[in-house]
Amino acid sequence: MKLSAELRAFAGRIGHDFRRPDLLVEAVTHSSLSTPARPDNQRLEFLGDRVLGLVMAQALLDHDPAAPEGLLAPRFNALVRKETCADVAKALDLGAVLKLGRSEMMSGGRRKDALLADALEAVIAAVYLDAGFEAARDAVLRLWGARIAQVEADARDAKTALQEWAQARGLNPPDYVELGRSGPDHAPHFTIEARLDSGEAARAEAPSKRQAQQAAARALLDRVEAENG
Repeated sequence: MKLSAELRAFAGRIGHDFRRPDLLVEAVTHSSLSTPARPDNQRLEFLGDRVLGLVMAQALLDHDPAAPEGLLAPRFNALVRKETCADVAKALDLGAVLKLGRSEMMSGGRRKDALLADALEAVIAAVYLDAGFEAARDAVLRLWGARIAQVEADARDAKTALQEWAQARGLNPPDYVELGRSGPDHAPHFTIEARLDSGEAARAEAPSKRQAQQAAARALLDRVEAENG
């Protein structure tokens, strides 16, 4: 099997020359286009999730040999969560080479975070099966790049930090109120407001409820910490 020009260019962006091109084709084939003769990427996604986890666990231990498990766990979660995988996939323009069924294509599948994240994990598995763990590790570390060194800042969960701040002052946990949702189903946009019993509030917008809640919590935490010293 020969790769199309688009997939050859994509393999170049990954930095891997596939000896078995069929693995890459499978990795970018969504279930909406699968047939008995054309397997989709779900099995590869299952494997790639585990390969990614092992690579990141080892990378975190190497990056900070003195860090306890209590610090490593949130850093790990920040690096392997779907939003991070989707960001890496977008940087690679993975959406442009996805093989989608008509309905998924019409609904904006090339831009869906969950679909992009799953496909990226499938690509990681394809590299692993094609050339082994070291090749997959090298590809992941190259694609994640500075995210690993910067993960300390990303790993601090704003909702947890805001709740701890409130409880330390005898307040109830914050409320998160959805103020609005706009955009089509395949590309929604949420507006969330974080509120405290004491009356402070802050709002934020993001493509997912989770991201909007985290952003609102971060904005409110920054505000109350600045006001209270």
